[in-house]
Amino acid sequence: MEEQFILRVPPSVAERLDRLLSESASSSEDQSLDLSFSEDGRSGTFVIGNEHFPASLLDLPCVVESYKTYDDCALVKTADIGQMIMVREAGDIAPDAVEYRHGLTPPMRDARKRRFRREPDLNPELVQRVEKDLLNIMAGGTVENADVEANEQEEDGEQNIRNVSKKTSPAPAAKPDVQEPVANAGEPERSDSDESDDSL
Repeated sequence: MEEQFILRVPPSVAERLDRLLSESASSSEDQSLDLSFSEDGRSGTFVIGNEHFPASLLDLPCVVESYKTYDDCALVKTADIGQMIMVREAGDIAPDAVEYRHGLTPPMRDARKRRFRREPDLNPELVQRVEKDLLNIMAGGTVENADVEANEQEEDGEQNIRNVSKKTSPAPAAKPDVQEPVANAGEPERSDSDESDDSL
C-alpha cells in the first residue's frame, strides 16, 4: 500500500502544477516545488517557484479509496485516503476546524451534517460516573453510585410482576344445560360418502 493524500490547489496554481508535471516548464522558476509544515502539523506553506501559499492539512469526512490501472481494464486498489492538503490564496481565511465539512464530489457537499448520524448529547458527568462504575464491576467490585431512581424502578418492576402473577384469568362462563334439538330423529347419521345418486 502507498501513502497518499489529496492536494487541492487554487486554479492558478493548478495550471502551473500541470505544466510542471508535464515536463514542459518554460522557465526555471516553475521548477521549484516545496511543501513544509509548522510544528502543529496542521498548517504550513506550499511553495511553487517564488510564490508562497498557505496550506492546511484537513481530515476528510469519509475515507476515499484510490486505484491504479496498468492496462485500462483491471483496477488495483493502492490506498485509503483520509486527509487532504488544501492550498489557499494568500488572502483567503484558514479553515477553523480540523475536519473538512465537504467530501471531494458534489454529492458529498456538507457530508458531515447531511449524511452522518449526529452524536448523542450526553452529560459528561454521567459518562464519567458510568465509566467508573464499569471499571469497578470489571475489577470485581460493586456499583457505588447506584441511583435511587434505578432502585425504585426495579422495585416497581418486581411489584408489577407479582401483581400480574397473582391475577388469575377469568373462568369461562358455564353453558346452560339446554339440549340441542336433534334434526334427524330416528335416522342414522350419514356421511358425504354415503350419499349417492339414486337417479340411475
